[in-house]
Amino acid sequence: MAALVRSAFLVDAVYAQSSREYGITSQQGQLLCVLMAQPYGMGELGAVLGLAKSSVTGLVDRTERNGYVRREQNPEDTRAVQVSLTPEGRELAEEFYAETCRRVDLLATSLTDTERDTLAELLGRVVLANEVPVVFLERDERH
Repeated sequence: MAALVRSAFLVDAVYAQSSREYGITSQQGQLLCVLMAQPYGMGELGAVLGLAKSSVTGLVDRTERNGYVRREQNPEDTRAVQVSLTPEGRELAEEFYAETCRRVDLLATSLTDTERDTLAELLGRVVLANEVPVVFLERDERH
């Protein structure tokens, strides 16, 4: 279990480094990656990102000021808003996503292809068993 915790720190460090290089925070990077799949309501974003309502509001406010996301009226419920990527945000999200994937891939270069597949399968089972929300899409799920 210690290795699992240490690997989480390792991935967090890669994520933080990518975020810094793109001039955003790690949380903004997570937000952009989540929104690559679809727009989300504020409450949904809180659940997916594991943040309190006030934290989500602040995160969206800061990211909106940077021109990467926008609030829109939810077409299914006009009383609610949803958050979506702007064209600039989509471009940044795509670049950030690709670079972060590249860096995470490098973490496992000491493993054989079979070991990498086994690691991915085992971690996938842990994630599914714990109902972890999708924050970072698989490469083939991006659009």
